[in-house]
Amino acid sequence: MLAALALWAFVIEPQRLVVHRETLTIPGWSPRPPLRIAVAGDLHAGSPWTGIAKLRRVVQTINGQHPDVIVLLGDYVIQDVLGGHFIPPETIAGELRLLHAPLGVFAVIGNHDNWLDGRRVAAALRRAGITVLEDEVAHLATFTLAGVSDLWTAPHNLAATLAKVTGREPIILLTHNPDLFPHVPARVSLTLAAHTHGGQVNLPLAGRLIVPSHFGQRYAAGHIEEGGRHLWVTTGVGTSILPVRFRVPPEVGLVEVR
Repeated sequence: MLAALALWAFVIEPQRLVVHRETLTIPGWSPRPPLRIAVAGDLHAGSPWTGIAKLRRVVQTINGQHPDVIVLLGDYVIQDVLGGHFIPPETIAGELRLLHAPLGVFAVIGNHDNWLDGRRVAAALRRAGITVLEDEVAHLATFTLAGVSDLWTAPHNLAATLAKVTGREPIILLTHNPDLFPHVPARVSLTLAAHTHGGQVNLPLAGRLIVPSHFGQRYAAGHIEEGGRHLWVTTGVGTSILPVRFRVPPEVGLVEVR
């Protein structure tokens, strides 16, 4: 039994890729028709079972969902991971170049990217045609995307970023680390984040034992609503520290906002 569980957690489940579909009804969301957002985070290309072939699966899976917009939520690279190898951000961005959506592809930078060289990672993504929002905004047809830099390793100037939104259109906020959420004002319709990996392991009864968050399991995964404010956290694609996933399969998200 233990051998079978180990095989599943260290080999089979980390190789999977699922599409996590979620429909969110957001009060005050005015754009019509519903907005379909593809979400990918924590690619950690180079971690075990997450090589170039897996990146290509991620790209093909996202494009196959035909989203209106694609958002990438940081941690594209990984360094010094057990059983893995380093893949340069330029190589990763070369694969992500093939992502396409009518409203564009947007990204923020994660803590692992900054630990390597955040400017290098951002430059590689931009050369691949991806818009990087580091404390910046992008005004789209009927809403605004606002990207806040990483909470741990960058200025993460939330107030200054939101001050760049001059109209009353809905705002979707992108950030790598969901621990920013308690500071997000009600003016923001939806916050999208990654970073937690969903704990990578979700045990029956015990839950997610290790979540890299000051709030424990509170912002570990999925849809969270607090005080009328909405957060959605993807559990990501790759792994960090240990190459294990149990009841938290690698995922890309397809979030439909109504």
